[in-house]
Amino acid sequence: MLGKNTLKRHAELVDQMATHVGVDLEDSAIGGDVSIDQISDAVLRCSDCSNPDHCAQFLAQSAQGQKTPEYCRNTSLFDRLTSLSESKRDG
Repeated sequence: MLGKNTLKRHAELVDQMATHVGVDLEDSAIGGDVSIDQISDAVLRCSDCSNPDHCAQFLAQSAQGQKTPEYCRNTSLFDRLTSLSESKRDG
């Protein structure tokens, strides 16, 4: 079982990565684009990452608006939410 601190750290990484790619998870959840269960699943996928320190370093050093790193376990979720967010802005 994952500890509280581990889950909290990965929840923060998921939120930071979403923000990094231009997605506001809270707005996406309120708008119905993502469920709380899907966000929870994203945190669990993130917690399976073997190198969260590299992810944190990537987020600290990369310009906002870039793609997720190739090893990110939530790339498909973030890509889908980014597309939805862009289409709402354009539409």
